[in-house]
Amino acid sequence: MDPLSDVLRVVRLSGAFFYAVRAVEPWRVEAVPATELAPRILPETEHLISYHIVTSGRCWGGLRGGTLNELTAGDIVVFPHGDEHVMSSAPEGTEGTLTLESTPDRYPHTVALGPGGSPTNTLVCGFLGCDRRPFNPLLATLPPFVHVRGVSHGWIETFAAQVVEESRAKRAGAESVLTRLAELMFVEVLRRHLEQLPDDQSGWLAGLRDEYVGKALALLHADPRRSWTIEDLARETGLSRSAFAERFSQRVGQSPIQYLAQWRMQIASGLLTSGGAKVADVAEQVGYDSEAAFSRAFKKLVGASPTDWRRARQSSAAPASVSVS
Repeated sequence: MDPLSDVLRVVRLSGAFFYAVRAVEPWRVEAVPATELAPRILPETEHLISYHIVTSGRCWGGLRGGTLNELTAGDIVVFPHGDEHVMSSAPEGTEGTLTLESTPDRYPHTVALGPGGSPTNTLVCGFLGCDRRPFNPLLATLPPFVHVRGVSHGWIETFAAQVVEESRAKRAGAESVLTRLAELMFVEVLRRHLEQLPDDQSGWLAGLRDEYVGKALALLHADPRRSWTIEDLARETGLSRSAFAERFSQRVGQSPIQYLAQWRMQIASGLLTSGGAKVADVAEQVGYDSEAAFSRAFKKLVGASPTDWRRARQSSAAPASVSVS
């Protein structure tokens, strides 16, 4: 079991909303929180992740009110929590500022920034959607801003060109291809971010990289129905009970049993939302002996009964009244 792939699947990572930017100095864009754009972009998603790929030139980007990072061709910047942020032709100054309160149309539409003339920057920008509740361990461990430098080899080098080609050609299956491309790009960003984490970093991603904690997470994800104990996991990972419990808590920030309980509820929420399975069947699939015990645990963590959760999620997933261009 690959826990990262498992999490991305269960939290329903998806997204195929791209637009192009052609910018001439001076220019500056201040983006509002992604949550304000969600009804137009991906109306069925709970959480939006913003990203920008610099395809030519040099610019600057970062959180609004913070220090901006220098970005060059091949760099990718991701805002996992959809925070307000700035993209600009200079690290300081507000000349040419545009506040992005609405979202441009998808490709092949191109956003023109600046006074006109030959572009000094080109970018591909987009959004990914995913579930945030009841438990998304990946989002909880990611910083507000992730910067991957110089992506200059492998398939991701041609990512922007592939997006343009698929969007403009409008061939059968283009939406599925674009969605998969966005997901693959995000996974590559996560891989590189994981490789760059300092040794003393804590959090779910840091746990994945740890030899013992990573194995334990894989075991929990491979068989979440099992009534795991700390003793079971310690034996499987080759550590003493106390050493394993301390190591897991230090890396992940919670005990293995707490993690398992929350992960079960994330799986259950997907089962409740995606189909018509009875609550008792969902309870059995995530390791509970009785519907009553499952319902109590679900409500304690999520704040709503399984039935109410299903009703609310299915209602929010109904076709939106705002169309996407």
